[in-house]
Amino acid sequence: MTSFIGTYECKVDAKGRVMLPASLKKQFGSLEDGFVLKRSVFQPCLELYSMSEWNKMMQKINKLNRFVKKNNDFIRRFTAGVKMVEIDSTGRLLIPKDLVVFAKIDKDIVLSSAVNIIEIWDKELYENVIENATDDFAALAEEVMGNLIDDEDGIS
Repeated sequence: MTSFIGTYECKVDAKGRVMLPASLKKQFGSLEDGFVLKRSVFQPCLELYSMSEWNKMMQKINKLNRFVKKNNDFIRRFTAGVKMVEIDSTGRLLIPKDLVVFAKIDKDIVLSSAVNIIEIWDKELYENVIENATDDFAALAEEVMGNLIDDEDGIS
């Protein structure tokens, strides 16, 4: 599984193009396979998947029985607005207009690593979400990670 590291502030031009930072491009490895860009399920941001990570996600989703209405509704909403995108020869990623509108992207954005994907946020929205989550983060960390014990590396 791919694991990205870092948070990067970037600018988007009037056409929706963003120059990816060199250190982030290196983490992607192969750029030739392309990427998938989609709306986030939980936040007003976008999610950028490498093609290999997208294919892993689709393998999981393809196991859902489409004759179960909830599953079918989920698939439709999960894949709404999904776009295949490429990084051009100058290292720019074009964010389609409908996704720019969904994520309320203005000029300044944040590319934030989220384990195996990159979240693309309007900078102001990102800062608001991070700032407002500070109070709850300790409780959330305890609830989500507090019962995990991993003896292999001594981290619990």
